[in-house]
Amino acid sequence: MDEVVEHSHHVTARQDRIPLFQKVIFSIGWLVNQMQAAALTAMVLVLNLGLGMDPALVGIVGTVPRLIDAFTDPLIGYTSDNTRTKYGRRRPFMLFGAVMAGILFVLLFQLYKEHSTTYNFWYFLVIQCLYVVAFAFFAIPFVALGFEMTPDYHERTRLQGWGNTVGQIAWVVAPWLFSFMYSGDKDLVHGVRTLAFIFGAFILVGGILPAVFNKEYFTHLSKPQKKNLREVVKDFFGGCAIALKNRPFVQLCIITFLIFNGFMLASSFVAYNIFFYDYAGDYGKGGALLGWNGTASSLFSFFIVFPLITWIATKLGKRNTLLITIPISIVGYALKWWGYNPHHPYLLLIAAPFIAFSLGSLFTIVTSMLADVCDLDELQTGTRREGIFGAIYWWMIKLGQAAASLLSGFLLNWTGFKESLHGHQTAHTLLYMRLCDIGIPIAASLIALYFILTFDITEDKAYDIRRQLEERRGKA
Repeated sequence: MDEVVEHSHHVTARQDRIPLFQKVIFSIGWLVNQMQAAALTAMVLVLNLGLGMDPALVGIVGTVPRLIDAFTDPLIGYTSDNTRTKYGRRRPFMLFGAVMAGILFVLLFQLYKEHSTTYNFWYFLVIQCLYVVAFAFFAIPFVALGFEMTPDYHERTRLQGWGNTVGQIAWVVAPWLFSFMYSGDKDLVHGVRTLAFIFGAFILVGGILPAVFNKEYFTHLSKPQKKNLREVVKDFFGGCAIALKNRPFVQLCIITFLIFNGFMLASSFVAYNIFFYDYAGDYGKGGALLGWNGTASSLFSFFIVFPLITWIATKLGKRNTLLITIPISIVGYALKWWGYNPHHPYLLLIAAPFIAFSLGSLFTIVTSMLADVCDLDELQTGTRREGIFGAIYWWMIKLGQAAASLLSGFLLNWTGFKESLHGHQTAHTLLYMRLCDIGIPIAASLIALYFILTFDITEDKAYDIRRQLEERRGKA
């Protein structure tokens, strides 16, 4: 294996700096992206705990939309890459997606106990399929926009650091959503319907802001030649194939799938371990700990993790930063073994700051690395295709969510968990739920470290790629 070394530190030129207003608006869009994911993850618990739906069916509900994403996300990315309007390549799609997704999110959780399980299953599945496509019209062009807002290696990291810091607010709020749903008349289903209106409105309004105010960097690109349907299909699949042949890009996808999927699988077991191991089925006390656990992690990320990761990356390079932060998160997962304690439940909070380095580094550093990959692709092919790269990458994240949703449902059944037993789960079940919670993300993170070690776009290489691109563009 070739050793990869960061040779020198470059200073960002004034003209490559992104104005503060642009960073703030971009961060609001990132908060929308994170908030809808956090809310959806927390609110979907109502299917099992509020409506009594089998965990395996809940897993299927989370998986099927990802199969649709596998086609629609790259198609939206390709279309955005090849669109030329006076408003830009990205922003018209973002505006449409924000409005439609906000409306569909409200409709998604209009669930009622009076309806049969079969009806609720199909209603949620169909609306969710429509929702994920609508939100992709916002998210895929938005992510691509973030890749192109600056050509500078370090400013890209700062932009993603801004976005993720503000986006972390979503994960401060999300852990308390169960407590909100469970308050009042103790009807989870009624609570989730109310929350749907709040988050639907936020998606709509918050998504419109970057669509209106963020600026695009590559506004000078020439209009693509007109193609017939056959040529479009060929070009679309050719672009996807080129992306999937890009070795650094594939490495980033694998790293993301492993780390994110491991985290999501663990997250799906956290609530069950708190509710049934620590508190023997007491949703009130368990909901409070679940809230404080998420809040501790999110506040630590907001004030410490994201600023620290951004600073380290601008000093040591992106790859080296990941080699520091991912092992820290592994320590955090291991600490959960002692953190789950019925006699001292709040010991779990000790692990939260360490685990925060996992997604904190993933969505700050890896997304910044993706922008460097887009430059490498332009150097090799002469084409800008941030939309395609962003779509495939975020589909990998969605695939991780789907895999976590599907596997968690089946794993939960495998542990022997039965909702009817409530606070009287067997010792076997409680042990296996903790092992899944802790062991899976540790194993996934260890494998991811290998792919991080082999990533070879260093700071020097990234600046050299930019130099060659600007020389080529100048000659053109």
